[in-house]
Amino acid sequence: MSNPLKGVSAIPYQTSRPQHVFTDRSTQRLNNDSFERESPQPDFEHLLCFAHLRWNFVYQRPQHLLSRAARQCKVWYVEEPIWQDKLYLEIRSVAENLFVVVPHLPNDIDEQMACQLQRQLLNELIEQQQITNFISWYYTPMALPFTDHLHPTLVVYDCMDELSAFLGASSQLIEQEQRLLKRADLVFTGGYSLYEAKQKLHPNVYAFPSCIDYDHFAQARSSLAGAGFDDPIDQVAIQGPRIGYSGVVDERLDIALLTKLAQQQPEWQFIFLGPIVKIDPSTLPTGSNLHFLGMKNYKELPAYLSHWQVAMMPFAINEATRFISPTKTPEYLAAGLPVVSTPIQDVVRTYGGWDRVVIADSVSAFQQGIELALKKPLGSDEVALDQFLRKQSWDQTWRHMRRIVSEQVVSIGL
Repeated sequence: MSNPLKGVSAIPYQTSRPQHVFTDRSTQRLNNDSFERESPQPDFEHLLCFAHLRWNFVYQRPQHLLSRAARQCKVWYVEEPIWQDKLYLEIRSVAENLFVVVPHLPNDIDEQMACQLQRQLLNELIEQQQITNFISWYYTPMALPFTDHLHPTLVVYDCMDELSAFLGASSQLIEQEQRLLKRADLVFTGGYSLYEAKQKLHPNVYAFPSCIDYDHFAQARSSLAGAGFDDPIDQVAIQGPRIGYSGVVDERLDIALLTKLAQQQPEWQFIFLGPIVKIDPSTLPTGSNLHFLGMKNYKELPAYLSHWQVAMMPFAINEATRFISPTKTPEYLAAGLPVVSTPIQDVVRTYGGWDRVVIADSVSAFQQGIELALKKPLGSDEVALDQFLRKQSWDQTWRHMRRIVSEQVVSIGL
């Protein structure tokens, strides 16, 4: 497959497309037809998840995986605490077998007391709901101080990001992750770069990079073809070529790149869907062709994407982005959009070889990539790309994870 920007400062990329699971042992398991059979029911009735993300925040990896886990067991999604005047545990049902649990802690207590109270509330939950046969599933190591007394059937660490590299990360995060890695029976990673960072730290590490709900995002193609979704009301008045980004707006975006692109191409309209977090909104570039529309419901995304011409991933290249594997890459592609991205390692190695993806390492290369994408050249690999995307489903990923969990339960004799 050819990269139309070779020679105009686009980045060379690896064209291989790795399998989901990256170790020799794991790849053999994945290629074995046993993975194609329905996995046995897991030997646990409950899944206790400890997360750093709110369930109602941007819909991403935890929601995709745990909504599927709830088809086989009860899932308790424990969020970080909310600080207010009184102590109680909020439990709300968001789907069948799926419960969001939010500790409410009083203000003006120290870290030790906060840990003690969270442990108390968790113990009450386990007793009241009769949670006796469960696995612990961690997205954040910072939950370990109030959960390390538990005796789960299995401990799983689903490492979706290198959280210690993010703005505002706790100074204790690295230490707590080291403790979690010692306790975990299995470690899953949200990308290949993360796998490479964790594989020497644990004997059972498996890579499960960004996946997709293909049919959901493929709905956008009907509007791209001239039928389907109406243009959303807050986007309909934006006239001109639309270059869009869907996701969290934070320190990982290359603000200098966006500023220069908007200044140099005033007729292009840059649209951002997602919450602004951890950064001062006043630091974002401004201009009549920059549109920050806020967070959208997951169900609404195809309607927005269907009226874009190009999707972009203008990430800065820094420690905060070194290990990311953006879910939006396959989502954009399933929506039928060409993608222009800075050279994020997991994007380059998994998607850089497709004709519809341009990797650019400078303002000029990014601009030329968008110009090329606006011409909508059809790649010779469109059919193969769609086949590849369909195989990257969250259903398949959860099925593979579930089998690994079940095998691990058997292997430790529980």
